Amino acid sequence: MRPDEVGTLARRILSELEKAVVGKRAVLELVLLGLLADGHVLIDDYPGLAKTLIARSLAHVLGLRFTRIQFTPDLMPADVTGSVVFNQREGEFELRRGPVFTDLLLGDEVNRAPPKTQAALLEAMGERQVTIDGVTHRLGRPFLVLATQNPIEYEGTYPLPEAQLDRFLLRTSIGYPDEEAERDMVARRLERGADEVNLARVADAGMVVAMQEAVEQVHVDPGIIGYVVALINATRTSSRLEVGASPRGSLAVVKLARARAALAGRDYVVPDDVKEVAVPALAHRLILRTELWVRRVRPEDVMADILSDVPAPAAEDPAVGAGTAERGLMA
Repeated sequence: MRPDEVGTLARRILSELEKAVVGKRAVLELVLLGLLADGHVLIDDYPGLAKTLIARSLAHVLGLRFTRIQFTPDLMPADVTGSVVFNQREGEFELRRGPVFTDLLLGDEVNRAPPKTQAALLEAMGERQVTIDGVTHRLGRPFLVLATQNPIEYEGTYPLPEAQLDRFLLRTSIGYPDEEAERDMVARRLERGADEVNLARVADAGMVVAMQEAVEQVHVDPGIIGYVVALINATRTSSRLEVGASPRGSLAVVKLARARAALAGRDYVVPDDVKEVAVPALAHRLILRTELWVRRVRPEDVMADILSDVPAPAAEDPAVGAGTAERGLMA
């Protein structure tokens, strides 16, 4: 599959998803970018804003195996990874695979599980494998963890440590729909006469892997690489940040920028690709200075300011020009 073919298929996928999730095209694009960049996505937002619906709809439209874990304080690591049990009928031990053996795993309210259970997900996310009773089992492709967090009701929760937040390729939120989108959503519900939305399946797991491989064909000019590194270094020298982004952040920005270029039908990255993905790719990797929390400054705000301060590469070549006309999704 070529990058331009990725853009064509992506438009079909997003159009189908918008039948279920109304007025949130930008969020749907980000989640799809995370999948195409072969990473994991964290959605942090209030209840009732379609976090679970997005995951379930994405799995159906892409023809992926889907499992859901409701994280609770009593959830054990074996409830995520699986365990080895003794089969009395056969007289031998057998592996019972947990819900992590899937294509798309929804970790609902991941901050409600204790740290030991959260850590059970860490190996799967970082290494694409799980270890059960001393035996390592590889996970298949594609494999995406889409985790959700509820920013209210902190009692009884276990905030994800920075090391585990860093495992997510991007973090985003959904936000309330505007009035027009909400009216449209209610009208569609009344028209179809049922809660469930019938979505067509437009891809399968093999096609998703082919799309991921096509992203690896997207060219990244040295000027773009220098721009990304300059952004990362700016986070490390910012007076408002205690800790800046790690090299993993640099790789995350490049991966997402390549995926965004492919979604736009291009086989090269432009500076606008970097600008569009930098905040969701980096903000959750930044640690603010303590005094800024009191002033309600967010890492997203600091990252947006850094983007404004760091100059983008000059548009000397069509392959790196920010003014190049974009095709596909961004049209």
